[in-house]
Formats: sequence, C-alpha cells, structure tokens
Amino acid sequence: MTGADPTRQRPTASYEADPSQVDRVLLLYSGGLDTSVMLKWIQDSYDAEVVTLTVNLGQPGEDYAVIEDKAKRLGAVECHVVDAREQFAAEFLTPAIKANAVYGNGYPLFTALGRPLIAQLAVEYARKSHCDTIAHGCTGKGNDQVRIEATVATLAPELKTIAPVRSWAMGRDEEIAYARDHGIPVKGGTEVAPYSIDDNLWGRSSEGRWIEDLERAPEDDVFQLVTRPEDAPDEAQVVKIGFEAGLPVSIDGERLGLVDLLERAGELGMRHGVGIVDHIEDRIVGLKVRDIYEVPAAALILTAHEELERLVGTIHQNQFKPQMDQKWGYLVYAGLWWEPLREDLDAYMSAVNARVTGEIGLRLYKGSVRVVTRSSPNAVYDASLASFAESGEELFSQTASPGFIELWSLQSRLAHRLRERDEG
Repeated sequence: MTGADPTRQRPTASYEADPSQVDRVLLLYSGGLDTSVMLKWIQDSYDAEVVTLTVNLGQPGEDYAVIEDKAKRLGAVECHVVDAREQFAAEFLTPAIKANAVYGNGYPLFTALGRPLIAQLAVEYARKSHCDTIAHGCTGKGNDQVRIEATVATLAPELKTIAPVRSWAMGRDEEIAYARDHGIPVKGGTEVAPYSIDDNLWGRSSEGRWIEDLERAPEDDVFQLVTRPEDAPDEAQVVKIGFEAGLPVSIDGERLGLVDLLERAGELGMRHGVGIVDHIEDRIVGLKVRDIYEVPAAALILTAHEELERLVGTIHQNQFKPQMDQKWGYLVYAGLWWEPLREDLDAYMSAVNARVTGEIGLRLYKGSVRVVTRSSPNAVYDASLASFAESGEELFSQTASPGFIELWSLQSRLAHRLRERDEG
C-alpha cells in the first residue's frame, strides 16, 4: 500500500474510530474483493479481531455458505449470515410501495432502502459480539457511506466506524496484488470485474466501465438480470396485481407472501425486458453520475400501485400526495431513514393507502409496462357519470354546468380584461 497510513490519521467526525482504540471490528462482509481485502487488512493494520456480518436481502446467485467459509479462512473470529429478506420487505419495501418511492424520476431506491437495514443489523450484531467498531466497504464518492454511518451514529453513539476503502491508497490493481500476496481468493483470478454491482429483492445497479461515458449506449453485457427488450417474447402478457390497503397481495389471482410476490413480479418483468433505467443521478455528495438500473419487480408493482391510488383518490389527494412521495423518497435517498419526518410521512401514506384496494392489469411487452385494466370497490368512479350515453342525473346535473363555468372562470376573465386594458 502507498500513501499515508489511514490508521494514523486523526478522526474528523465524532463517530469515526480512534485507531488506537480499535480492538474488535464488525465488518459488513460481502465476500467480494474489497471486503475480503479489508478483512485481512484490518487485522494487520489495527491488530484487531474481526467479526463478519453478511446480510441476505435477496441478492440472486449468492452462496452464503461459501462466503462464510471464506471469511473464516481469512481469519474472522465470528461469522454471521442473516437472511433479512422478510424484514426488508415488511419494514422497508412496504412503506416504499405506499410512497411510490423513486428518486430523480427513475431510481426506485433499492440500495437506499437496503443500507439502513444493513447498518441496523450491524449495530445489533456489533453489540452482541462485543465489538467497538463497525467497518464498511463504501467509497468516499457514494451515498452509501452516508446511509450506513448516519444509521450507526443515530442508533449506537457508543460505536465507532472505519471505512478503509475511503482512506487507503489502493486502487483496483493494488487490491488484487494485495489479495495475491496474502492468499485471498479473487473471483476470476486477477481479472477485474467490469462493473460495480449492487442488488437485492427490489432491483440491481451497475456502475463503472463504459457507463461513465455519456455518449455510449448501453452494452449488452451489463444486462444480467433483465432480458434485452429485443430478445423478449413476441407475444404480450397481461398480468393482474391485486392490492389490499396499498400493498400487493396477489398476482393473477394467486395470493402470495410479499417476498414471494416480489420475486414472481421480478421474474415476469425480467422475461419481458421490463425495468431497464438508464439514469443520470444527482448524488447527495455533490456528484452527478450515470447508473444503469434493472428494476423489474419495482417497475410492475409501483406502476400498478400508483394507478390504483389515483383511481381511489380524489383530485385533491392525487395532486397533493406526489409532493409527499417526492419528499419521502428524497429523505431515504439522502440517508435519513431515521429522520422523524419520514416516520410522520409514513403515517400519512398509511392513511391514504387504507382504501387502496383492488386489482390492476398490466400489459408487458418488449420492455414496456402499460396499465390496461382497473378495478376497485373504493374507486371514485361511476361509469354512468363518465358515460356520454347515460345522464347520471342523480349525482351530476349537466344543466348546472353553465353556472359553474361562469363562477369557475370569473377571476381569470376579470384578469384578462384588466391585462387587455393595460396593454391597450
């Protein structure tokens, strides 16, 4: 390693660890190159014991037994693997669905929703394992460092944090060399992974390589989750998603638990090429970046939920709630999951969603998802009122319209005349 020794640097924040007081570290461990190098490096640089925590939020293709075995072989004194899919769905995705949560008109916050739960579990297991410090593998350019450290500082002021990747002077090549020198297995040998990947039940993100070149169109090798729309089936499929009190409970009439339902929705979206988002994003650390997201489950569920919400809401609710949705999404994106306002907004979201019950039909075809059918016992809709063929006089008198129009347009007409007077 080159450059200044980060274990000798003075902390700049109250929750950062004093290197001289780091004895037992809880490391958020994924089994990848960064955290595997960290596991060994922390032992050597801090002369500290390391406990690992690996959290399953629905990442596809992971072998957690292999990850645990690798951590033990690299010197971890304790290894914890937690299946948190049900908790993630119930406590984090549930309010996100009710809030139609996206950031920047495209990103459905899957990483932002996962990080506070991971950090919360880190606090829990750090206390159980008598650790004094929590270590994570976030860089200094991303939002995840904010989400994790803000959670630790909020929930456990007695615990400190270290972020080796943010402070050490190793690039990717140096990490691979360090791994080779210390007998740390590297997936694919010494080949550098082309993208930085993060995924869970709610979606997948890819960064790096050509993605940083704004003039380049997406390359096919980035799509490891969603079928390329060009290769999706030539026949459209209509999928019906049922909701109760704002939460999805069934697909095509079959009731499913939330985790199983999200996985099923993801499979349907993947098959039809639905959920690809090529996104320019304003990070809270000041950077503007490009991400490629694959979010098939979110694309189906949020599209259906938002449509059903509009069906049962009044015009005033439907104009106001998106403003609250945007604020909720921003707080979560910005790493402020524990902000009281977010909890206050949850109460509003739950109240609005109490009547969001019904079924929405979605047409999936080669990358597109479109609402085609709607039904709800609470719909603020009456076919007789909407129809030109029926009068519906008991609720709507067409002969009353002229008086309404005169009053509705009164101020606009007066203002227009005054403007004409001044201009003339």
